[in-house]
Amino acid sequence: MGSLSFNTFSPLDPQSFSEESKMVVDFIADYYKNVEKYPVQSQVDPGYLMHHCPDTAPYCPEPLETILKDVSDSIIPGLTHWQSPNFFGYFQANASTAGFLGEMLCTGLNVVGFNWIASPAATELESIVMDWVGKMLMLPPSFLFSGGGGGVLHGSTCEAIICSLAAARDKVLKKIGHHKITKLVVYGSDQTHSTLQKASKLVGIPTSNFRSLPTSFSNDFALCPDDVRTAMEEDIGAGLVPLFLCATVGTTSSGAVDPLEALGHVAKDFKVWLHIDAAYAGSACICPEFRHHLNGVELAHSISMNPHKWLLTNMDCCCLWIKEPKLFVDSLSTAPEYLRNNASESKKVIDYKDWQIALSRRFRAIKVWVVIRRHGLDNLMFHIRSDVNLAKRFEAHVATDPRFEVVVPRRFALVCFRLRPREEGEGTELNSRLLMAVNGSGAAFMTHAVVGGIYIIRCAIGSTLTESRHVDSLWKLIQEKAQLVLQEPCLALEED
Repeated sequence: MGSLSFNTFSPLDPQSFSEESKMVVDFIADYYKNVEKYPVQSQVDPGYLMHHCPDTAPYCPEPLETILKDVSDSIIPGLTHWQSPNFFGYFQANASTAGFLGEMLCTGLNVVGFNWIASPAATELESIVMDWVGKMLMLPPSFLFSGGGGGVLHGSTCEAIICSLAAARDKVLKKIGHHKITKLVVYGSDQTHSTLQKASKLVGIPTSNFRSLPTSFSNDFALCPDDVRTAMEEDIGAGLVPLFLCATVGTTSSGAVDPLEALGHVAKDFKVWLHIDAAYAGSACICPEFRHHLNGVELAHSISMNPHKWLLTNMDCCCLWIKEPKLFVDSLSTAPEYLRNNASESKKVIDYKDWQIALSRRFRAIKVWVVIRRHGLDNLMFHIRSDVNLAKRFEAHVATDPRFEVVVPRRFALVCFRLRPREEGEGTELNSRLLMAVNGSGAAFMTHAVVGGIYIIRCAIGSTLTESRHVDSLWKLIQEKAQLVLQEPCLALEED
């Protein structure tokens, strides 16, 4: 009889965990040291990675050294480097040492806090942190646990709006009958993030009942309360039921801010749920000089903002506050036998599974907790103000060159500009080629938008490592590429 063979496989050995984690931390630290050297926008062709990976998974384990080498050789070339100081596209995805440490704790502890007993600290810390951030934003007490409201951490704005929409939908259908869901109408502007339309579809609102109201240069692309009122009156006249209005603080295309107080009064008049999407610019409102952009928030039913955009909290993290948490529970709760427990039955605890789409949830609160404690409100405000000052610096550069213009007013750290068309109809192609030339250089990355029929280039400043020298280099690059673009013939593609 042969000797027995014992498998020594140990997937969570504390010693190897320590050694290999340090290797990965060192690898990431080296990445940040060198991130400025990489082309900001990935230069690979579609399907490139298939040529770097075998077509079957390995049968035997591979050393971490080999895996990290493949990350360097195969994965990093296929990344667009969001943490590069020369990344000026979309809105930033902030990273910080504190955010990384918090993420390590979240991932390392790896608890699944769907209800209170699953990990009491995860639930209670989330409630505490949500009140902390709410007070940093000077939200009315009605949004805080301490004032009868409450908050929850989601992964994205889309999740936050879906949950808010579902709660609003069920509240109304409970009164008018669930068979009338096809009568419900959702309102936003042509600058509102597409998340709202996606969320509307997902909660069962007919596509024909989604209103994207036009904005214009005359009011800096903010949603006009009179237009909302007119649209709601017309819908009521057609036998429809206004349900949900989304106002934005810092739109993606232009950084526009909707007039919350006036919209709040319209929503109140029509008994419509008002949600405020402050995903990007909400973070800035921790600074007293920007807090006025939230004036009128007391009239809203819910508000969300994303610390992973501008508050040094690594992906993913979205704060959502609601005045009536019971509406979330009524709409989103489930109570299978296997989740029953004395704490939940007592109604003295929060079960966050009833505040979100999924059952499972990450311990995001510890990440936000670490970020706030390591930086403090003072340094978080300094971070926001520094980025705004860099945006002012870039805006000043644009103003010095008569070939360019700032298209919409800058409010935060987003500058929307363009190369002035030399003749009618060439603006889109001219600026599209300029943007392609800048991004194709690998030295910087920006994105575009179309507002009021005008193709604009967006310079979104906010990557954690960005300094004034990067802003100055970006402007020099733009000028160089503009000179080349202006020397080439242009085909008219639009009316400016």
